[in-house]
Amino acid sequence: MAAKRLLVLALDMADGELIRQWSGQGHLQNFASLISSGTWMDLESTAQVLHTSTWPTFATGVQPGKHGVYFPYQPKPGYQLAQHVQADQYGTATFWHLADKQGCRCVIYDVPETFPEAGFRGKAVFDWGTWAWYGQPCAQPSTLLKEVKSRFGHYPLGFEAKRLGARMPDVGVMEKRLLRSVEYKRSTAQWLLQREPWHLAVIGFCEGHPAGHYLWPANVDGASSATDGEMEPMLRFYVALDHAIGALTDSLPGDAALFIVSGDGVCANRCAWYLLPGVLERLGYTHPAVRADNGRGAPRSVVSRMKGLMSPQMRRHVANCLPWSLRDRLGAREQAANIDWSKTRAFTLPTDLEGCIRINLKGREPQGIVEPGREYSALCDEIRARLMELTNPHSGAPAVRHVWLRNETFPGERQEQLPDVIVAWNNEAPFTSLTSPRFGRIEGDNADLRPGTHSPDGFLLAAGAGVRKGLRDHGRLIDVAPTAMKMLGLTLPAHMDGSPLNALTNHSQRTIVGTDVMT
Repeated sequence: MAAKRLLVLALDMADGELIRQWSGQGHLQNFASLISSGTWMDLESTAQVLHTSTWPTFATGVQPGKHGVYFPYQPKPGYQLAQHVQADQYGTATFWHLADKQGCRCVIYDVPETFPEAGFRGKAVFDWGTWAWYGQPCAQPSTLLKEVKSRFGHYPLGFEAKRLGARMPDVGVMEKRLLRSVEYKRSTAQWLLQREPWHLAVIGFCEGHPAGHYLWPANVDGASSATDGEMEPMLRFYVALDHAIGALTDSLPGDAALFIVSGDGVCANRCAWYLLPGVLERLGYTHPAVRADNGRGAPRSVVSRMKGLMSPQMRRHVANCLPWSLRDRLGAREQAANIDWSKTRAFTLPTDLEGCIRINLKGREPQGIVEPGREYSALCDEIRARLMELTNPHSGAPAVRHVWLRNETFPGERQEQLPDVIVAWNNEAPFTSLTSPRFGRIEGDNADLRPGTHSPDGFLLAAGAGVRKGLRDHGRLIDVAPTAMKMLGLTLPAHMDGSPLNALTNHSQRTIVGTDVMT
């Protein structure tokens, strides 16, 4: 039977290795049943380069150089420093918007890092139960979110990434709220699917994102090296997720297919992004601003003067007490005031994992000094070579696994909204400092206390109508969107970078979406 309906469950930061391990041990019975009755595909993901570019890539079926979105705070031509991402930063329509235009009835709920799209006729809820709000909670039509609130109350997590900042929540409180949030997402999703006729539904379970950051056991390399007790909070979360998925899949009609997808996984939080600004300064790429009294006193920035009077712990406490929007404005103002842009050729961008570097390019940055073309390319190559020389003194191993150049890795019309140079850290050992043959040793204070972070390993689990049974294969994250469209017999746009994953299907022909819908 070919699929007439497709339910896509987007699991934010869900770890495929943990799911397969715990399914095999009998802990996740619904996942285990789906794995045996469907197809599992390990996905090559853009998380290898930019960890939060995954959901925009999933949503559009194109690489970041075309869709242009990778982080809440991004560079933008015409601005010197990173700006909060806006809906107009997307350069490509989502696959559900394309499906809607072809007569496909769509229900969309909390897909991370996506925005309302003009002309979309389906039902959609945005940033209601996501972890990092790229916009504001809203819906299409606007009355839909009001109805969700009226029937189910507010989303119970009570935490959001930017508002939480660098604070460490009580892990026990976080776990209890995450379990409640998974059940809330299940009940609201079921109500939406029963309320609305649909061909395509995409539901985001975003609770795995904070679970990966805060429930991951401290000082543990991976699941295989952790004790059962250390992994119990994570296991309880995945059991709750398994129950929610079972409830949703049990109510699917026989002509429906199911995709469960994650663009990345979980690993120990070992990265040195917080040392990168000092590295660029020591290497002469970033130049600090001249101090107010010819270099012998405090910096000009009032914020910097105040920070200089505080311990690292006190600075962290004060920052966490500020509203996130004020904290961000003060941080941007401080960075701008403390850099001499007339001499700075490269500087760091906001991140919480990889290292992101922007070239101060003439004609793109208002205060740019690096000439486009040959000078730009030579500088990127030089920075890459200098970064590959870095060593982690903790292990004696190279500190950097890979350095990516944007124009080589993610070409496209929106590539100027991405970092020019991206550093992937060698996370085999913790970081407390870096050494270089050119400047010696550098140390710094890491404000990120989260024990877990993103791994680059994604997966797709497909089951139901039209899906092959028991297959294990490989694919790419950019292939999921065109595969979903093909499953429903829709015409694929020429601009998509991905291709349908034909190996997972039983049929070479697809049922074209018609007028029959679930009521």
